[in-house]
Amino acid sequence: MSESVIPLPNSLQKPLERFYEYLRSEKGLSLHTQRNYKQQLETMGHHLVHLGLKEWSQVDAGWVRQLASKGMRDGMKASSLATRLSSLRSFFDFLILRGEMSANPAKGVSAPRKKRPLPKNLDVDEVGQLLDVNEDDPLSIRDRAMMELMYGAGLRLAELVSINVKDVSFLSGELRVVGKGDKERKVPFTGMAAEWVGKWLKVRGTLAKPDEPGLFVSKLGVRISHRNVQKRMAEWGQKQAVASHISPHKLRHSFATHVLESSNNLRAVQELLGHENISTTQIYTHLDFQHLAEVYDQAHPRAKKRGGN
Repeated sequence: MSESVIPLPNSLQKPLERFYEYLRSEKGLSLHTQRNYKQQLETMGHHLVHLGLKEWSQVDAGWVRQLASKGMRDGMKASSLATRLSSLRSFFDFLILRGEMSANPAKGVSAPRKKRPLPKNLDVDEVGQLLDVNEDDPLSIRDRAMMELMYGAGLRLAELVSINVKDVSFLSGELRVVGKGDKERKVPFTGMAAEWVGKWLKVRGTLAKPDEPGLFVSKLGVRISHRNVQKRMAEWGQKQAVASHISPHKLRHSFATHVLESSNNLRAVQELLGHENISTTQIYTHLDFQHLAEVYDQAHPRAKKRGGN
């Protein structure tokens, strides 16, 4: 007989029944949430029985952490584990309300963060297809310059929008950008990015207001907005028949992946992206531990095995 059909002892079941009634009559939770809470709480009640505990008041924070760890080991989804801990916190709050517990042992235990799916990067051919823009009207030139710069320098959207004309130096091949936390950095920009920014600067005056400092401007003559950049890049993706949805973040992500694949230099990519911690770069570029270990073994002077030992 599975543990799910073994009835819980009254000392554990009765408080649960009172809690379910409280959820129905006072909390107004959806039936779906009520069912999830009931399933999770009764599963945890059976864990208590196996541990020899007879009252919910015997549960402490250590047991809750142990329960969360067990869920992770058993392959529970982050969302299911979050529901489990949420149901426990709500149940213990209810027992505190009724004077049956003095503190909530689940309060300080948090579920692991849900992993955010990373955007699929474009392959080199898709980037070439996207950037094959040869129309010579000012807006098309501006858009290609923005996309070339986003992909060529790995910029964040906010960094692209905030660039001023005075931040561009063709002589040194550098671009001054202000990243997160108002941290300034210089990034190299050469090749097609520099060529198309140069073309844009030749026609920028037909759109920009005389006193507008922003490098990229809208039809209104003022600094282009984040939303406008996103919209134009998505439209170019459709116009150029690229299978993937195009966004500024996807171009930055593709820049990072392609540079890393070519160089295997994680630290350089970190600098180019303006990441404070290398762990961010590692996640951003799909690096797994095995790849990191290989880079370490090849590069670190004390990682190589000595011959003859």
